[in-house]
Amino acid sequence: MAESEPLLSRARGGSAAWKDLCLEQAVVFIEDAIQYRSINHRMDARSMWLYRWYYSDVCQWILSFVIFLILSLAFIETPSSFTSTSDARYRAEPWHPPCGLTESVEALCLLVFTADLAVKSYLVGWAQFRKSLWLLAYFMVLVLSLVDWMVSLSLLCQEPLRLRRLLRPFFLLQNSSMMKKTLKCIRWSLPEMASVVLLLALHLCVFTMFGMLLFTGEKDDGQDRERLTYFRNLPEALTSLLVLLTTANNPDVMIPAYSKNRSYAIFFIVFTLIGSLFLMNLLTAIIYNQFRGYLLKSVQASLFRKRLGTRAAYEVLSMTAEGQAHPQGAGVKAQDLLQALQKVQVDSTRKQALLEKVRAHGHGLLSANDFQKLFNELDKSVTREHPPLPEYQSPFLQSAQFLFGHRYFDYLGNFIVLANLVSICVFLVLDADILPHNRDDFVLGILNCVFILYYLAEMLLKVFALGPLGYLSYPSNVFDGLLTVILLVLEISTLAVYRFPHPGWKPEMQGLLSLWDMVRLVNMLIVFRFLRIIPSMKLMAVVASTILGLVKNMRAFGGILVVVYYIFAIVGITLFQGVIKVPGNGSLAPDNGSAPCGSYEQLEYWANNFDDFAAALVTLWNVMVVNNWQVFLDAYQRYAGPWSKVYFVLWWLVSSVLWVNLFLALILENFLHKWDRRGNLPSLSGDLESTHDTSTVDLLFREVLEEPTEEELMEKLRHHPHLQWCR
Repeated sequence: MAESEPLLSRARGGSAAWKDLCLEQAVVFIEDAIQYRSINHRMDARSMWLYRWYYSDVCQWILSFVIFLILSLAFIETPSSFTSTSDARYRAEPWHPPCGLTESVEALCLLVFTADLAVKSYLVGWAQFRKSLWLLAYFMVLVLSLVDWMVSLSLLCQEPLRLRRLLRPFFLLQNSSMMKKTLKCIRWSLPEMASVVLLLALHLCVFTMFGMLLFTGEKDDGQDRERLTYFRNLPEALTSLLVLLTTANNPDVMIPAYSKNRSYAIFFIVFTLIGSLFLMNLLTAIIYNQFRGYLLKSVQASLFRKRLGTRAAYEVLSMTAEGQAHPQGAGVKAQDLLQALQKVQVDSTRKQALLEKVRAHGHGLLSANDFQKLFNELDKSVTREHPPLPEYQSPFLQSAQFLFGHRYFDYLGNFIVLANLVSICVFLVLDADILPHNRDDFVLGILNCVFILYYLAEMLLKVFALGPLGYLSYPSNVFDGLLTVILLVLEISTLAVYRFPHPGWKPEMQGLLSLWDMVRLVNMLIVFRFLRIIPSMKLMAVVASTILGLVKNMRAFGGILVVVYYIFAIVGITLFQGVIKVPGNGSLAPDNGSAPCGSYEQLEYWANNFDDFAAALVTLWNVMVVNNWQVFLDAYQRYAGPWSKVYFVLWWLVSSVLWVNLFLALILENFLHKWDRRGNLPSLSGDLESTHDTSTVDLLFREVLEEPTEEELMEKLRHHPHLQWCR
């Protein structure tokens, strides 16, 4: 097929097939605009069918499941994570999958990825394929994975290193445009980050040399104990101060010298002030500022893609309106746009709102400006209209409906929940020193029955006031109602098994759960129900709204963190699997009694290892938190060698320094945006206003984005690789 499929000239404007082709092209362009996708792909009828099928929900869910499946193989492959504990002292022999089991699943996944690459390459064309670094990298990763897979089978799955395990996270990266965008922003921000990291390294080196010169005392002197413990040699001194930079070993690192002379504290205080409080926070500020700037550029490019897709849809639809009655380029007929929108895959509520806007325009022609304004409706949040209230004839019922539908009735419910929570706290304090089997839960059981009966009455009265559909139209009511039903079922089960609360109501064991377990489960759900007060407090609602926005925005950041965790876990297994040996059985590891205080052995950190993939992930998490991470540095230095520190320091830089600061930047951006708009903040109870939706990263910068000019859009359209515009 030719690389360019020209739109037919105006002379063929009466052809039904030609009009259908224009409508299909408009549908694809509109979907590209909604999803911020590039429009540089084939536009003939067969290619558009393949394109829409590829981006359908079913196809994308299948692809996402295959990506999840191939990443999950790391838990099953040797060394398998299928043991109850990762502690080497208690871990049973793990299950070893037979050779060919995981390889067969992996082969199916690689076949799906090969088909995915083939479809993408065909749709963009050979010329675009050669220019796309992501597609070229996709091809290379598949080739290397297939070669490594064949090597595994030829060696009967006994190869020492599986290179393709390190390449698997690429499949997750290449499937997300937002992750690619975030990764590009990180790459652009690295030079500015590197300048502060180099300054930190210089600060660390200067104080290391100064410390080694300072702590050179006589034997049994405080200086000498400081030197022998933390400044024995250059690597040890660097490690001690690097850990101090994260405050993980403060004040332990200064105690030997400080105990001898209080003036030695000045050295450590000055180091911490400059490094931890100044340079590290300066790094956070630079990361926030630079990343926000580059993210803004990336979002600006996404906006251009959206406007370009919309303008391309306008151009192809305007050709169907050309004729004697309408001059060339006059506009788009509303009927044609309605016909195209009916086929567009978008949220039904938003589509309905857009269709109503088009119908309200009438039967005239839509100009380019009017056409674009219509699609701005997609940037607005859904307006939720609650069902009408039930109509009662009796004045008494009308008064009751007003009373139980009033917000003060919600306030009363919040007060009752608070009282329930306080009662649980009181009994937790009173029974703290009593063993569960000796407790008398009579009073607490009675209180739980009373409160649950109130929650049931509250739910029924709200259903009476709002109607069943009106009650369910509020998310807060759905939340309350679901918890109330669960609490009621648990309470009825408790009464059926253990009878009504009475003095001496002991936590016996009859059936699946003991009485104590059932009461504890009820209390936990009641505590969870306390979250209903959040929508009632404006400032708390701002924080909650920020958290909800982060859940949506964190998909790209979370995906990149998964990639980094995956790669470091695989590398950690390759380097450190089996190096930690428990005491006994010929191991040189000291037992718990003879181990130094604060060491890996004395703290019984045996479960933190790299003996399988799940254990490696938990170990990396514990190091990322940096609490006691010097314990891991010391242990793996002794068991695996001094170069193991390079691995852990790199992980600290990538996770704690880079990713955590990027996460902080995203939190700040979300919160500041919500705080500036807190006067218009939608109620979390579900009573939403029609405001701009800021639930995505692309719309956080709505106020500062620049709209592309018509000249820029038309210039880009004229260079479309697969369309030749007739005018």
